[in-house]
Amino acid sequence: MILAIDVGGTKMAAGLVGRDGTVARSRRVATPQGADAETLWRTLTDLVEPLAQGAEGVGVGCGGPMTWPEGEVSPLNIPGWRDFPLRARLAALFPGLPVRLHNDAICLAVAEHWKGAGQGSGDMLGMVVSTGVGGGLILNGRLVNGRTGNAGHIGHVVVEPEGGPRCGCGGHGCLEAVARGPALAAWALDQGWVPGGGAAATRAPGGGETVHPPGTVSGPARAGEAVGAVTGDAAYREDRGVTARGLAADALAGDPVAVRAMRRAGRALGVAIASATHLCDLDLVTIGGGLSQAGEPLFGPLEEALREHARMGFARRVKVMPAALGQEAGLVGAAALLLAGDRYWDDCRDDAPRI
Repeated sequence: MILAIDVGGTKMAAGLVGRDGTVARSRRVATPQGADAETLWRTLTDLVEPLAQGAEGVGVGCGGPMTWPEGEVSPLNIPGWRDFPLRARLAALFPGLPVRLHNDAICLAVAEHWKGAGQGSGDMLGMVVSTGVGGGLILNGRLVNGRTGNAGHIGHVVVEPEGGPRCGCGGHGCLEAVARGPALAAWALDQGWVPGGGAAATRAPGGGETVHPPGTVSGPARAGEAVGAVTGDAAYREDRGVTARGLAADALAGDPVAVRAMRRAGRALGVAIASATHLCDLDLVTIGGGLSQAGEPLFGPLEEALREHARMGFARRVKVMPAALGQEAGLVGAAALLLAGDRYWDDCRDDAPRI
């Protein structure tokens, strides 16, 4: 079993993943907002400790940017960690075990290519639209890392060059600044959105654990469902007030401001995907993350903008679909860094034994 860890701006998750990509057990907790580095680290160690016994290796996905493969992380959406030595800390916590760390969006792309919607695709972009917007590139059947491990960072493709919103990277008009969940919810509130609650309401506090029946992999989360199940049917509570998950649920229910917000995000995504397709000759784009649960209010405008801008013959063949693996995709991809390293890990400085 691989101890897989997924660290994002909204939640931290950990699980035990078998050689076939099956998630046997998983736990998750809300990422504490505004916390300092050591509080974040303690939150993570408390999460993984019950799963550590018997692990053969540790695979980690974390928000970027980061130094790769050294694993010092500075996630834009976790300001308490700046140049935080996450890989080194985990290696010290689990002496003798191989530890591999990559960008969380790359891990989602790897998961979809290995066991999800991208199986059999030679050239694909796996995207996540959640607290941030990121991606991973698979070209000729292999993960493309780039020199620093940050290839595929589609969230910082510019989609609104004139007067676009300021981005956490320091630029403006980036896809992430337009379409990431918290920014989209803030835009909707400014436009008069009144969150409807109901299906979007969180259902229980705290973290918890899911034990999956043998031979199963969790499926896609349903629209309006919290990303991350816990004991029973409850979910972790996001450590923030208004969420994009609620906005997506309201858009599905027909709220006009929420629908406009989803249209804004969808069209920005379509423009960015058209650019990536022309650049990389893609067959497929998968989209995961909390906002991908919005369904037609997001994917309709996305497809509309994509077809307006992907005009070259080779680019028109690209397909866009929701990610297939649901809430455990980040864990599956983190584990694949070790379990399928021949395709998804090529750092020559890493001498970890083959699992």
